Amino acid sequence: MLKLEHQTLNDRAYGALKQELISGRFSPGQVLVIRKLAETFGTSTTPIREALQRLVAERLLEMKNNRSIIVPLLSASTFEELTRIRIAVEGLAGEMAASRMTEGALTEISAALAGMRKAVESGDARAYLTLNEHFHFIIYRQAGAPILLNLIRDLWGRAGPYLTLLMEADSYIARSNDAHSKIVAALEQGNGPAVRVSIDNDIRVAAAVLVGILPRMG
Repeated sequence: MLKLEHQTLNDRAYGALKQELISGRFSPGQVLVIRKLAETFGTSTTPIREALQRLVAERLLEMKNNRSIIVPLLSASTFEELTRIRIAVEGLAGEMAASRMTEGALTEISAALAGMRKAVESGDARAYLTLNEHFHFIIYRQAGAPILLNLIRDLWGRAGPYLTLLMEADSYIARSNDAHSKIVAALEQGNGPAVRVSIDNDIRVAAAVLVGILPRMG
């Protein structure tokens, strides 16, 4: 975790905590302790407290009756709804990106895929998840749709804490890059509908694994 700079500290604290959710560095059900987070990010407790309250207001975090703040535990029905929305908006972003993809972005996406393959071979779950996030958001940024991109970031803020669990499932690891390879091929061809189908498949495969885990976490 990076130390925060002192400029616009409240916004930086909010951005840093939201990125932790997106990147899966917080776990479902984890209690977030203000003082510990302040120590981690090298700041006072006030900006952390305000950032957490902002994330609670956005429902990316949950405040319990005892005033503790936790990473939400999603019910199966909530997770299914989240998955359907992600398929719709991320598929749209991928389809839009296909016609705007630059050579540099394609190179970066291909490099991320190569890194994910190596991470699977070496069993490096954290590297895989970091590269997976990088892979997807290179694509989504190429869509040139900032409102859509912000919506996707919010959805990943809800889904991110669960993605780490994927790397504990052998059934997922074996096929973790199948859809990614098809996404790259479709982007190279500029085939927007095919990109959308492959993103749909990528999200569905991961969700099918996670749905089996949810009942054990409630």
